[in-house]
Amino acid sequence: MSIMIIDDNPTNLIIIKEILKKAGYRKLMAASSAKAMFELLETSEGKGEEPVHLILLDIMMPDMDGIEACRKLQLSEKHRNIPVIMVTALGDSNKLAEALDAGAIDYVTKPINRVELLARIRVALRLKYEKDWHKERDDHMRNELELAKQVQHGVLTPALLERNIKIDAIYQPSQELAGDLYAWYPVDEDRYGIILLDVMGHGISSSLVSMFIASMLRDIITTLAKPEKVIQELNRRMNLLYVPGHFVQYYFTAIYILVDTNRKTIEYVNAGHPAGFLLSPDGQCRSLSQGSSAVGFFETIEVTPGLMEYTDRAKILLYTDGILEQLDPEEDQIEAMSRLAVQHADSSLEQIRERFFTGQEKQDDMCFVMIDLTPDGSAGNKQ
Repeated sequence: MSIMIIDDNPTNLIIIKEILKKAGYRKLMAASSAKAMFELLETSEGKGEEPVHLILLDIMMPDMDGIEACRKLQLSEKHRNIPVIMVTALGDSNKLAEALDAGAIDYVTKPINRVELLARIRVALRLKYEKDWHKERDDHMRNELELAKQVQHGVLTPALLERNIKIDAIYQPSQELAGDLYAWYPVDEDRYGIILLDVMGHGISSSLVSMFIASMLRDIITTLAKPEKVIQELNRRMNLLYVPGHFVQYYFTAIYILVDTNRKTIEYVNAGHPAGFLLSPDGQCRSLSQGSSAVGFFETIEVTPGLMEYTDRAKILLYTDGILEQLDPEEDQIEAMSRLAVQHADSSLEQIRERFFTGQEKQDDMCFVMIDLTPDGSAGNKQ
């Protein structure tokens, strides 16, 4: 345990050091001025010595008094977490208040009372230990969250550019981790299964559920393909998470689409999700709102798939409800989003990002998926 004592009076330095030695503190450093204190801090750090755990700092010193020195310590990234106890002969309550405002955590008065000094040191060191423990735990949690964030982003499907279809997305969590998830997989040469879902809640718990779902999506979509079968199987799997007697039952909203670029059909199920939109070059905007209840909310669900056809170049826009928070709450959401969908029918993803994803802090996870359907093959070359 390392303690630094700063006082311009040699007698006071000797008295305090003797009190601390007799109390069992062995690693003691002393300096006679604030300037010497900062030099000593830098020297000990440069030598890789044990960090300073506590500073006993006199208020009345020449050149730089203890209050100014305390302020300077607080401005240092390396030193601001060292607790400071002011040592003073002053009885001025205003000065003591100024010292505490400057960053000191406590004070003792001269002449030094041994029992009082040791008691205040013990309290300061205990508080530092607890603060360091919490900081270490918080740093560990941040590292774990960053790793989890990287893993979660890693399972998101990369952009797809095929002969007759192009799919891409924008993804923005409200926190480090999110409950929004998207994925798309080729079922065969002409069919593609595309899903966008939003797990209840935010943060760690919803992200864990979304990762559980992500782990089985490819198998379910490529094996079952049909919207009603995919949604019913997801509902069955979600019910496996339910623990009888447990208050929380996880569920998610989703919109799943099966695009057939040969037949030019779109089969879909909307499971309690905000309506997606199919846009045609002639300005027609059709809502993808037919389907079922949310997935995982009930043990079994009835699913009614929808079917749409397209002939010319078409675009499908899907989104999670974080987008809806930016609408006028007085407006009908489907009508408002339908109007925005038409306005952004020819927008790029970057223009969508600028319109919906930049600006003020978002309170909900946000995701936007854009699907370009091009019968003439102009979306790109077959990979």
